[in-house]
Amino acid sequence: MTLHRVARFADIPDNRGLEVRIADSKILLLKVGDQMRAYQGECPHAGAPLVDGALCNGRLTCPWHKAQFRIEDGGLCEPPALDNLKRYPIEVRDGEVWVDDQPLADAHTPPADDERTFVIVGAGAAGTAAASALREKGFGGRVLLIDRECAAGYDRTVLSKFVISGETPPDDVPPLRDEDFYKQQRIERINAAVTDLDSQGQTLHLSDGQSLDYDAALLATGGTPKQLEIPGADLPQVFVLRSREHAQQILQSAKPGQRAVIIGDSFIAMESASSLRQYGLDVTVLARAPVPLAKQFGETVGQAILALHQANGVVFHTEGEATQIEGANKVEAVRLSNGTRLPADLVLAGIGVSPATAAFADLPTEKDLSLRVDGGMRVTDGLWAAGDIATFPLNGQSLRIEHWRLAQQQARIAAANMLGGDEHYLDVPYFWTWHFGKNYDYLGHAQAGDDVEFKGDPFNPPFIGLFGKNGVVTAVVACDEEQTVAMLAERMKQPLAVDEAWRLIRE
Repeated sequence: MTLHRVARFADIPDNRGLEVRIADSKILLLKVGDQMRAYQGECPHAGAPLVDGALCNGRLTCPWHKAQFRIEDGGLCEPPALDNLKRYPIEVRDGEVWVDDQPLADAHTPPADDERTFVIVGAGAAGTAAASALREKGFGGRVLLIDRECAAGYDRTVLSKFVISGETPPDDVPPLRDEDFYKQQRIERINAAVTDLDSQGQTLHLSDGQSLDYDAALLATGGTPKQLEIPGADLPQVFVLRSREHAQQILQSAKPGQRAVIIGDSFIAMESASSLRQYGLDVTVLARAPVPLAKQFGETVGQAILALHQANGVVFHTEGEATQIEGANKVEAVRLSNGTRLPADLVLAGIGVSPATAAFADLPTEKDLSLRVDGGMRVTDGLWAAGDIATFPLNGQSLRIEHWRLAQQQARIAAANMLGGDEHYLDVPYFWTWHFGKNYDYLGHAQAGDDVEFKGDPFNPPFIGLFGKNGVVTAVVACDEEQTVAMLAERMKQPLAVDEAWRLIRE
């Protein structure tokens, strides 16, 4: 053990800790009652500085994407991080804080002492989180991870935000887990698709001819992008964006100075508009609504995001629907129902996704083809579902929410219940979206008619807006208020009065 004197105990603030360095390592010092803790200083998910996070109710919340860790031992509570925080030996001597430069050993792989086989279908956000959680929670049986893509699961959120803007090369998209993790944790990856599910017999049939019997299974197949169904939609410069391969195809086709028409005003569509504009294309968005994202963020913030796009040269059309993509061997224009012709060199459809449940024909589906689950993510005996394919109960409603972090939360709940637990979703939905260098946070689930009040100006961030109903906060929307949103991510797990929320924000 090599201890280094890094700070005075009196200099460590109670409300956020203190970041120190030992060589190239950033370490966060925290007071826990009358004791000290030393953890890695950057979030294991994306490297956010944890000193800028929030300490609340015994948890440390990451400022960027709201991963949560127990202050007591650094244990993971909420994704998108998939690992506990590294913890460093620490001593306090005569008011001075000393920290070892090597972290404590992490938990080892559970022994292979369980004869059961758990199968996870889909290796995206939810599937990878579930596989990690099963080992984290001590499951020693077989874990089979079935994935249609050859490469290990990766962070899809960067595709529309940073890959097609040219900031992050497709090959640099970070994997959710590296190959060593799967080997060390004995997680068997199978490159195939499920063709049929026998839920009563607890058997899966795969495209490579295999049949797999399971003791418990999680379905986490995500969504399939909706395709344009108009003449010309099969031209080679017409794209959707769901995978790294899609992003590569877009970048191979796109050239600065070209004209891109984006059909739709979804989050993927709007983020892609920002990215392609930054890549140097002339971008036109054919929007369904006069104010994009108003349904999710409210009219004021929707207007502010629209103004941000327009200030950066994005053109919006809200009159008419696409009826044809013109061109012989390549895209030349998009023709609208009102006769307008939008010249184009490439077209990107961002009109939503459909739950990828076609292989699960023996299960009843909702009208949108999703699977209904209970509060513990259970579909039926021995079978769970999470992510984009799951309709789940939340605050008395049945909802399907396409959020990256939510999919991982649901997967961790399912993993616990596959092991005999009785966990339910009790958290607050959270997502983030990126436009022209501005990150917008959204926490909760507001409905039409909820009142909204702002601190700051949505047209000139920073700002934070609270949605409320009957005096209770239902949702938060913010930009450049990361630490405040991190604090509210924990506080809103219990009903939070609007007046109390504003007091916390002021403090």
